[in-house]
Amino acid sequence: MPFTEIRTETSDGICTITLDRPAKLNAFTTTMMAELIAAFDATDADDAVRVVIVTGAGRAFCAGADLSSGGDTFDYHGLGDLKEHRDGGGLVALRIFE
Repeated sequence: MPFTEIRTETSDGICTITLDRPAKLNAFTTTMMAELIAAFDATDADDAVRVVIVTGAGRAFCAGADLSSGGDTFDYHGLGDLKEHRDGGGLVALRIFE
């Protein structure tokens, strides 16, 4: 998958993923989300990758969500029931020790 909003570079077992929207202070978009998931899937499948570093191009790591498309850009209510976790994980149990 060719990336448009991130860059990846792998060397000596280290994969560096760079958020690459410096003009927008690397504000997070749905495209960036899909590209990050694809990049993480690729690094997970590559046994030569031992470390993943995430950084940002330019003067900011990430300014947060890019809401220039409107306030409902990341509104997941329209996607239906999201009970299934993407990674197959379940609920986290928290035990408080007194």
